[in-house]
Amino acid sequence: MPLDIHQLRQEDWRSEFGAGDLRRGHGYAEEKRSKLLSLKDNSLLANCRGSAGQTYQQRITLHPYGRKWSVTGHCNCLVGFNCKHVAAALLTLEAQQRAGSDLSDIIVVDKELAETRLEGIEPTAILSLGSQVRVHFDARKGRMQEQTQHRAALAFDYAGHKVFGKPAKDLVKRLDEHSNLRLIRDGAAEAALRKRLEGLGLQVALRQSEALPAEAGEPFELERERDWLDFVQRHLPQLCAEGWQIHMRPDFQYNLAEVDDWYAEVEEDPQQNWFDLELGIEVEGQRLSLLPILLQAIRRTPWLLAPEALAQRADEDRLLVSLPQGGKRIALPFARLKPLLATLGELYFRDPGDDHLPLRLGRADAARLAELAHGPELSWQGGDELRGFAQRLQNLAVREIAPPEGLQADLRTYQVQGLNWMQTLAELRVGGVLADDMGLGKTLQTLAHILCEKQAGRLGKPALIVMPTSLIPNWQDEAARFTPQLRVLALHGSKRKALFEQIAEHDLILTTYALLPRDLKALNQQRYRLLILDEAQNIKNPRSKAATAAAQVQADLRLCLTGTPLENHLGELWSLFHFLMPGWLGDAKAFTRDYRTPIEKRGDAQRLNHLNGRIRPFLLRRTKEQVASELPPKTEITQWVEMTQLQRDRYETLRLAMDQKVRDEIARQGLARSHIVILEALLRLRQSCCDLRLLGE
Repeated sequence: MPLDIHQLRQEDWRSEFGAGDLRRGHGYAEEKRSKLLSLKDNSLLANCRGSAGQTYQQRITLHPYGRKWSVTGHCNCLVGFNCKHVAAALLTLEAQQRAGSDLSDIIVVDKELAETRLEGIEPTAILSLGSQVRVHFDARKGRMQEQTQHRAALAFDYAGHKVFGKPAKDLVKRLDEHSNLRLIRDGAAEAALRKRLEGLGLQVALRQSEALPAEAGEPFELERERDWLDFVQRHLPQLCAEGWQIHMRPDFQYNLAEVDDWYAEVEEDPQQNWFDLELGIEVEGQRLSLLPILLQAIRRTPWLLAPEALAQRADEDRLLVSLPQGGKRIALPFARLKPLLATLGELYFRDPGDDHLPLRLGRADAARLAELAHGPELSWQGGDELRGFAQRLQNLAVREIAPPEGLQADLRTYQVQGLNWMQTLAELRVGGVLADDMGLGKTLQTLAHILCEKQAGRLGKPALIVMPTSLIPNWQDEAARFTPQLRVLALHGSKRKALFEQIAEHDLILTTYALLPRDLKALNQQRYRLLILDEAQNIKNPRSKAATAAAQVQADLRLCLTGTPLENHLGELWSLFHFLMPGWLGDAKAFTRDYRTPIEKRGDAQRLNHLNGRIRPFLLRRTKEQVASELPPKTEITQWVEMTQLQRDRYETLRLAMDQKVRDEIARQGLARSHIVILEALLRLRQSCCDLRLLGE
């Protein structure tokens, strides 16, 4: 029997395919994935829907080869030749012939047909956008990896007829059995639209992807993943305005939801010790807290939202984040995020246990509300009184008060300012660091402050002052001299334990850094109105016993006195504020990351300014040069002391011995490595001048 494509039989052609392709082709044919488009002579045109939804086209020609068909089947899939899609097309044709289906609508007959020409129509660009997530095994990392591909497809609409590809060949479509439609494409207009797309950074995709079906149009891609957000946010609205039709598939990962509003909700503690702050956004009528959204981004790319990285981002840049529910994504502008994270960044980086709880902050943290209020507009809800307090705290207007009655001293102008500053902080119920230079009267200012508290009836609980042992007599003398109204109790010496029960009866309790850890349990039997650390640099090591014990003392207000708030590094400043207001400068690790490293190692002026802004309301420092006009004239006394004969002899012996020792060391090590020996020589000579007992003799 001669071969006839209209009586196709599987046994005549199946040897042209592998067993696997033939088996999968059977499956596609049974699932009706293959569609026959045209049949002419021994040629067949068909398309087939692949397993991932991609549609492929097949052009098949059958040549008689003895009693069998030789199959030449081309497909635009990855395999390309005599694949499972070609097999599915032949099996579909065979099945339809067996079933007696009418194939006249696909059989092309060689006869003259009437033709309707459609020309002179300006094409409208159609841009389709889609994404596909592929999972593959990464041999180097030894685990499965996700890879997302994004594609844009360009097609053209001519009065409802969609075409794509180049060159711009005429489109011929069968209208009925007697006539065709010939669409004359405008190649120049299509080239201009294609050039417009390429001008935005898109380039023809050379790699196959199932992000969009083949019939979507000519595929394009962007070189870098991060370029897609910029394209969608900046360029897509321009294309829409130019009349382009934009089709986004549901799986396109840059099909973003719009943020309708930003809000801040404040809930105050009735006792005003803390407040809850929730910052959020409104998307499609639903309110969403920013905390879990930003934490997700921080955990994924912590470097992206670190302070130094934030400072480098342009305001128009955007951060792409996923919403907790629904799978939608939004783009948050850095113009919004930068002031928010600059104010609250370290709180977000702490990574609290429950992402869905609001931030719970101490009263001093109210200053952050004022900083937020100066940023982009927020819809505020609640906390009106607290925000007023925050505004006052940030723009600290020191309340002027008269020195307390009965103070046995005339305060200089700067000392009155120091007293007013401490009284203002007490009124606002926050702590501070009085960091005047040595000799400017920090003790007197503090005693005046305590006396003000007593006369205002706010010293129902005593004030506890912790100091070096050598300062106990000085505080006792100055309290007796300037504020005799204050009842002073010094807890010092071996008999101090008998005095513990008298603490509540006194206004001012004095103890030392050495005794504080030992007496902590007894001292904490009483709550204090004020806890004051004199020479507060003694807690510059936050892990020291003194620092740990001071943090555990129960007090309404805390104050640090020191002439040297910073001696070696910024970590010492952090330790003072950790005592005053725990958390105000973050934890030690966050402070090192956000401030110490950028400032001390890289000289980051922006981070230094930010740190200064954080501590400015809570630190008052005046140097002798700043208040020199208020100080009495400096008196210098030079007094010569004659050495004894024994000292002269010992000095000369030491000088000769050390001279030889230093010279030998320099000859052996060089001057740069001999500093220790030189310093030792100077020390020994100085000791011999002062007192021979310092030499151990």
